[in-house]
Amino acid sequence: MWSWVLHRITGVAIFFFLLVHVLDTALVRLSPEAYNAVISTYKIPLIGLAELGLVAAILFHALNGVRVILIDFWRKGVKYQNVMFWIVIAIAAIAFLGFAPRHLSHVFGFEI
Repeated sequence: MWSWVLHRITGVAIFFFLLVHVLDTALVRLSPEAYNAVISTYKIPLIGLAELGLVAAILFHALNGVRVILIDFWRKGVKYQNVMFWIVIAIAAIAFLGFAPRHLSHVFGFEI
């Protein structure tokens, strides 16, 4: 059940990110000055931390989507769904831990 809940929450979060991304990118055609003002607000550390959440959501959502496909189309998918859930968590955590230090070094301006 938690996998289902997390999949829906991350899907909605990614949708709203994409909506904001399309809207702020479209702003460049209306007013380049307004676009530059909006983009400059994205350089604050709080947004950098929010980007970490976005990456975590994308990693989990994508990998869990593959798990759902395997459950639906692989004969033994239902039998191994719990194991596959923990594999998804492990792969997402490893990928996130590989990304986070590098990203945080850019956000806070230090060398790793």
